[in-house]
Amino acid sequence: MPSIDPIIIFIVTGMVSMSGALCAGGINKLADEDKPAFASTREGMTKIVLAGNLAAITFIFAAAYGFSHLDWWIPLLCMFVTFPVIHYVVVQQVLGDIKGLVIMTLLSVASLPVLYLYW
Repeated sequence: MPSIDPIIIFIVTGMVSMSGALCAGGINKLADEDKPAFASTREGMTKIVLAGNLAAITFIFAAAYGFSHLDWWIPLLCMFVTFPVIHYVVVQQVLGDIKGLVIMTLLSVASLPVLYLYW
């Protein structure tokens, strides 16, 4: 297995998982008339909330990985400044909330084995 620097693992896994959770929160906060068609049903909103919760749990694992393998200030700064700025400036503008939720949640699920293997 190739060696990957812990900062790279933390930044990639933390960024995609926080972005997935923020996308789900953004869709959840939309007015009923602005929501996409599948989000207007109860089942659709349940799937969105579950995807956001899965991304949030993955973010907690990524944060724990960052705090255990890096200096304390690096994960703290990334959680409150870097990740939200990258999400709002890049991901939300390029992908939007719906595509961002799907792509970032899938990448978040894919990052779980990476966190497990490199812990």
